[in-house]
Amino acid sequence: MDCDLPLRAGYQERAIVRHRGPSAVHALDNVAEEVPVALVFNGISHAVMMATPRDLEELAVGFALTEGIVRSESEIYDVEARVLPAAAEVQLTIAQGAFMQMKERRRSLAGRTGCGVCGIESLELLDLDPEPMAPAVLPDPLPPAIARAARELREHQDLMRETGGVHAAAWCSRDGAVLRVFEDVGRHNGLDKLVGHLAMQGTDMRSGFVFLSSRASYELARKAARMQIPMLATISAPTSLAIDIARQAGLKLVSFCREDGFVEYTEVAHG
Repeated sequence: MDCDLPLRAGYQERAIVRHRGPSAVHALDNVAEEVPVALVFNGISHAVMMATPRDLEELAVGFALTEGIVRSESEIYDVEARVLPAAAEVQLTIAQGAFMQMKERRRSLAGRTGCGVCGIESLELLDLDPEPMAPAVLPDPLPPAIARAARELREHQDLMRETGGVHAAAWCSRDGAVLRVFEDVGRHNGLDKLVGHLAMQGTDMRSGFVFLSSRASYELARKAARMQIPMLATISAPTSLAIDIARQAGLKLVSFCREDGFVEYTEVAHG
């Protein structure tokens, strides 16, 4: 896979006025970058996501996998990312069979931050019926793993420390050690970046779990289930549809995760 993507910090410096009580101070502050990123498959633009313009090859690979455009990373032949001053584009070359199926789906996603279904043409195109996941080994006991992930995540949130305005998606070992983190203004983008990285590294996604610094919405649960990730842990609340999808797929869903506790929403046996 080729990429001419330049290194991007993921944030920009902007002039601000900081108010504290009666005083006002002119200063500079770092804000998270958000730009339109076009994902182009075999020469056809399929989706435009609002995203943070770094780790874009991982974003594109992860999106192709979690949206079911390709069945495995082996169906992606090439990825080339290009960043412009106010936008970015990622060109993917995928297997012809996968490309034809993508065209038949008639999906054109015009993504906004935090939105995974903008632009879908009909209700029938909403993929809300995941296949049951294969049994996987989960952390047991669960509380120490959740506590460790919640404690270690902060150490890896570099962009969050700079801007205070991005989500993080972490890959954790079964004992809760945070192994890799990707950040983005969109929570679903962060997960796609993480999945893309894991796929490109050949990581068995059934060997750990994902920890997100966000709520658990339906598209996050659906993406995790499609990739056979056995557990999705989030800092904030889940939605009702996220719970329904997790239960149908056999995905363990835990939310309100802190060092001192969490809430479990699905009955999935520990391994």
